[in-house]
Formats: sequence, C-alpha cells, structure tokens
Amino acid sequence: MNEKKKSDTHIQSLARSLKLLEVLAVERGDLSLTEIANRLGWPKSTVHGILSTLRDFRYVDQSPYNGRYRLGIRLFELGHVVARNWDVREIALPLMQKINRQFGEMIQLATEDDGEVFYIEKIDSTHIIRIVSEIGARLPIHCSALGKAILAYQPPADIQRILSRKGLTTMTRNTIVDLEKMEIELARIRIQGYAVDDQEIMEGLRCVAAPIRDANGDVRYAISASGLVDRFTGEYFETVKKEIVKSAVDISRQMGFRSQ
Repeated sequence: MNEKKKSDTHIQSLARSLKLLEVLAVERGDLSLTEIANRLGWPKSTVHGILSTLRDFRYVDQSPYNGRYRLGIRLFELGHVVARNWDVREIALPLMQKINRQFGEMIQLATEDDGEVFYIEKIDSTHIIRIVSEIGARLPIHCSALGKAILAYQPPADIQRILSRKGLTTMTRNTIVDLEKMEIELARIRIQGYAVDDQEIMEGLRCVAAPIRDANGDVRYAISASGLVDRFTGEYFETVKKEIVKSAVDISRQMGFRSQ
C-alpha cells in the first residue's frame, strides 16, 4: 500500500493516538505532557486532548502526584487477551520446556511481523553463560535462524518484497548480504526442513530453527534452540537439531496441519 493510499484511508485522530502510545511504549516509563509533545512535534493542546481521551478509556494513566503519563492497565488487559488467543503459544510451551530440560539451551518461539522476527515466547538457558533475549523483541529476518525458517516458506513475491524493503544488513562477518546467496540459502532450508544461524547475527552464537505450519499449511511461526558455538557443535548440535525439527512437526500437527 503506497503512502497516498494510506493517508486517504487513515483516520488522523486514531493514527495520532497510536503514535502517542508507541512513544510511551518505547520510553518504558512516564513522560510529561511537554516531553510527549516535543517527541511527537505536535502542539501541547493536541497532545493533551488525545491523552485525556486515552486516560478516560484507561489506555493511559496519569500520576496524581506529578501529572506524568504512562501506558495504562487497559493495554495490559488487552495484551493478555491477545496472548490467550495465540494458541500456538499454549501448544508450543510444553514442548519448549521439554527441550529446555533436556539440553538447558534457550528455546524461542517467533513469528514474522512487518518483515521482522517477533519473539512471542521463550525459555531461558540454564547454563551459566546465557544469551539474553526477551519476548516482544524484534530482529532482522535475514540473519536469524527463526527468520530464515519462516521466510523460506513464504510466496516468492513476499520474500522479494521483504528483502528489498528491509535489506540485507551486515551484522557479522558471516551474515548473508548477497541476494543470490540468500535465495540459495532459502532453497536449502526448504529441502532440509530447518534453518541454521551460524554466527550470522551475533559472534559466538549458533541457532537452529524449524518452521511451524498452521491448519492451512502456511508457515507463520518457527521454534528454535540457541547456544554458544563452542557448545553447539558435532553430535550434540545434531541431536538438538533433530529435537527442534521433531517439535516443530508436533506443534504443526496440534495446530491442525496434516501433511499429504
């Protein structure tokens, strides 16, 4: 959708409300009216009107002590409704816990959103040296195992659109930044049924991910295991990989997918 069409269909007051909420979300704290107006570049009167409405509907809270604003409880409530409606999390979590107990590695569940990897569930590693990530975080799709596992199974036109819009940014010396090489990589993933991130997004990190299909057979999610390169190698890595692929197949089956 081009920008002109977007502007024709957007309701300005709603669009401004959403932008204001995003500012508060990025801050992860509270902001004054002046700070919000400055960050958005809008008149204080405009910001105050939007804040008052959002406050009345509990999407924004205002401190009775200093008058500063932060995200409201209503967003927390709606977030839990969304989470409950994502059945994939409920289905995947027991299998993720099983793999985590077996290997102690970080296990993650992700989807694609706006051409990026979006983490929707994770279980931390039990090892002393851990990899840090968080639910709700986003990463480039082209250099993560989760991203490649999802991207490989999208229609060719969607793959081209995502890669051309997001680009192939260099993250490490192992990042695939050539479009032709990326196409070869995605074809390999479709053949073998899993994706590997071999220090492509972070030095010292190796990750293996497998695609999850919904009832229609579409790949909308992926599950992964991540570990340090020194540990994620040889027979151990092969064993972890088999468990990830097996779990992805099991989750897909529980979501209603039936292979021909």
